[in-house]
Order: sequence, then C-alpha cells, then structure tokens
Amino acid sequence: MTSDPSEWVGDLLHFWFETLGPGDWFGGSPEVDAALEERFEPVLLEQADKPFETFLSSQDTSQAAILLFDQVPRNIYRDTSRAFAYDPLALALARHCIAEGWDEGLPDAQRQFVAMPLMHSEDIADQEASLTYFAQHLPGNLSFAKSHHAMIARFGRFPHRNEVLGRETTPQEQAAIDEGFSW
Repeated sequence: MTSDPSEWVGDLLHFWFETLGPGDWFGGSPEVDAALEERFEPVLLEQADKPFETFLSSQDTSQAAILLFDQVPRNIYRDTSRAFAYDPLALALARHCIAEGWDEGLPDAQRQFVAMPLMHSEDIADQEASLTYFAQHLPGNLSFAKSHHAMIARFGRFPHRNEVLGRETTPQEQAAIDEGFSW
C-alpha cells in the first residue's frame, strides 16, 4: 500500500465497517489487532507526518483518516502510549468534518467514529462538544459520552491512561479505574 489515498481510504473504510463490526470495534481481540497492524500500520506511519490538509480532499478520505489516527492506533498499540500518539490529528479532522457537515448522512455506525476523537480527548471543551454532539445525533451512545465527560470533569484526564503515559495515579483515580472507568 502506498501513501496514495485512493489505495488505502476505501480499504480501511471497507475493512472497518464491512469486515469488522461492533464486537470487534469495542471488544478488542488479538486477532483484530494483528489484522489492523498488518494492513494499516504501514499506512499509519506513512500518513502520520502529513499536513492536516492532506486529509481534506473528500469526505471518505477524512473519515478514513479519523479511523486511521484514532482507532487503528488504539488497536495496534494497545496498552502503550503510542495508542494515543495520533489523537491531535484525529481530533482536528473530527472537528473539521463536523464543522463541514461531512458526518451528516452517514449511517450511525459510521457517524459515531467521526465524533469519537471528541470523546477521547482529555480537554473539557472537547468533552462538552462530545456531549452536545452525541445528545443531538447519536443519543444511543450518549451514556458513553457522559461517562468519558465525567472522568475529565472530575480528574482532568483519563486515569486509565496514567500508567502507559507515565503519570502517577491518585487514590481517587485508582478507585474510578476499579469501578470500571477504563475503556
């Protein structure tokens, strides 16, 4: 696969939405992680240093790039700091796509991933935007947006990321993790 978007955009969208499904997206498995690593890590590494504007050529390119920078690393670099390394680019793309209305008309299963970087952000403003977005467009996912928002409102960060990011976990944060707030 080369850096030409025509060669990876359709492949990633098809693989994510047609080959994989909700159990794969949210359940995680070594098999899915390995398949994503084999197919898309080279693309991720090729695309990661490109300017933001590179991914604005079409709705499909932007949507695939959000998956590439938000979801793919969370799978292939699971339980490491690299899982979050591409979040700023995914977040910038998500904001742009939503502002341009490129998420409108997408099936809900696809639309949720356009907005997911807002939910993954450790910035309270992004969390507020996530709550608004999911309440308006994807109310079935609102409980997840609320639980993510609650952690950022309470701690200013996601405690379950502390270990891999080299941050010290407070007793209050550990209690939240123990209660199940570790997506």
